[in-house]
Amino acid sequence: MLFARPDTLTQAIALRAQGCRVLAGGTDLYPGAGDQLSGDVLDLTAIPALRGIISGPDGLRIGSCTTWSDLAEATLPPALIALQQAARQVGGRQVQNAGTLGGNLCNASPAADGVPPLLALEAAVELTGPDGTRSLPLGHFITGPRRTALQPGEILTAITLPSRALSGRSAFVKLGARAHLVISIAMVAARISLEQGRIVQAALAVGCCGPVARLLPLDLTGLTLTQALDHLTPAALAVHLSPIDDIRATAAYRLEAAAELLRRAVTEAA
Repeated sequence: MLFARPDTLTQAIALRAQGCRVLAGGTDLYPGAGDQLSGDVLDLTAIPALRGIISGPDGLRIGSCTTWSDLAEATLPPALIALQQAARQVGGRQVQNAGTLGGNLCNASPAADGVPPLLALEAAVELTGPDGTRSLPLGHFITGPRRTALQPGEILTAITLPSRALSGRSAFVKLGARAHLVISIAMVAARISLEQGRIVQAALAVGCCGPVARLLPLDLTGLTLTQALDHLTPAALAVHLSPIDDIRATAAYRLEAAAELLRRAVTEAA
């Protein structure tokens, strides 16, 4: 077994092309490995270019190995409050110090805390491999439970947020069997911009209510806050979501919970 920890992206791409498994914090990889981690492992966490948050004229670029603690403690626009709230609720402090945003996305769990806030921010992922770099909307990157659009040899190198999505304020709310260290029953993120008491921009996303988190195609433009909240009913969400019954909740309960959480998130963001 090879364990490699390169300090340049060029070295990492070469090792990835050899079939190494990627480690970007290990908070999902190690628990999922059981008694023994098999195969060659490529640890990305020593590559400076993959960590940090850079602001530019086109928006924000977040390195894939940026940790939850990095995100929670950064000075960011109010539109990213939801992402920072999610960062503070991912596991305990040890997990937040080690776990990374890119690892959360590549793990592709339907309960990944980072996905709804990023969907509300129109996030795209930057994927780099032997043939160069390409960009893909986050909604097209996660294709199903534990499945992504990563091609052989590719590494997720960054998450990008366009400048148009950095307006307004956001909020993240999730429901679990307890307050912390829990897999969610439902989670939501809302980003809202208001002018003269009416909504001029709204982005709403829901997780744990289908095989992948969804950005809801609901148009709240021109509505007052009260009118918007009246639109957020379980029946309105049922058209766009596909929750399941499992050991944590029934599908019907998940729909009710998602509607209530959205109302809370929209109220908080507004």
